[in-house]
Amino acid sequence: MPHTFEDLVNLEQTAVEAHARLNTPGVDYDQQWQAWRDASAAFQTAVTEHAEAKGTSRVEVEMAVKKAVRHTEAAAGQ
Repeated sequence: MPHTFEDLVNLEQTAVEAHARLNTPGVDYDQQWQAWRDASAAFQTAVTEHAEAKGTSRVEVEMAVKKAVRHTEAAAGQ
C-alpha cells in the first residue's frame, strides 16, 4: 500500500528529529548517526514509492513534504 502524504511528513519529521539529536550531550554519535541515516533512507524510499504510485514527480513530492515539515516546525516555534 502506498504511503499517504501524512505518512511522508511523519517519516521526514522523524529524520529531522534524528538529525537534531546528533549533537545532544550524552548521545552516542555513531549510533545516532545511523538512526538518522536509517530514518532518512526510509523517507527517501517512501517518497519514491509514493511518487510512482501517484504518477508524479519524485522531486515535487519530496519538496512538498519538506515544505510541510518546515512549516509545521516554524508554527510550533511561535
